[in-house]
Amino acid sequence: MASSTSFPTEGGCDCRAVRYRVESSPLFVHCCHCRWCQRESGASFALNAMIESDRVTQLGIEPEIVDTPSASGSGQKIARCPKCRVAVWSHYAGAGPVVKFVRVGTLDNPDLLPPDIHIFTATRQPWVQLPAGTPAVPEYYEREDHWPRESLARREKIVPAIEAYHASIRG
Repeated sequence: MASSTSFPTEGGCDCRAVRYRVESSPLFVHCCHCRWCQRESGASFALNAMIESDRVTQLGIEPEIVDTPSASGSGQKIARCPKCRVAVWSHYAGAGPVVKFVRVGTLDNPDLLPPDIHIFTATRQPWVQLPAGTPAVPEYYEREDHWPRESLARREKIVPAIEAYHASIRG
């Protein structure tokens, strides 16, 4: 995981209309090899840094939120630049707007956040070689088995907001 001295750090879309600042290290970084991420990104995987939404400061214009289907059936909301259409982050159904899945490739220094884990490796492209020393799982994983204690503690603080979000959409 990146050093806390690496933050804040900034990122944005190609045309620089959507800009943001990540104020602290993320909770965890996923490299997802599922077929949905492959299709959505047009690449062999998606690299997402999970972080509390209130730790991401918007610096540019408001991204457009696009509802997108997902394998879970619950969909995701992808934040895209309304001008160049680059996806800068997503909100998945599990945590809703409380957690952003920041697209690591949109950081000004994407080298800062290598994956903490490779997920859904059962459907990875066969030519993708996974690095030794980084956990890799065929599908998903138990958070408590992989997240650092500090990240688990941070997540506990946002659970009430996640629960409130779910209650609000149940109506």
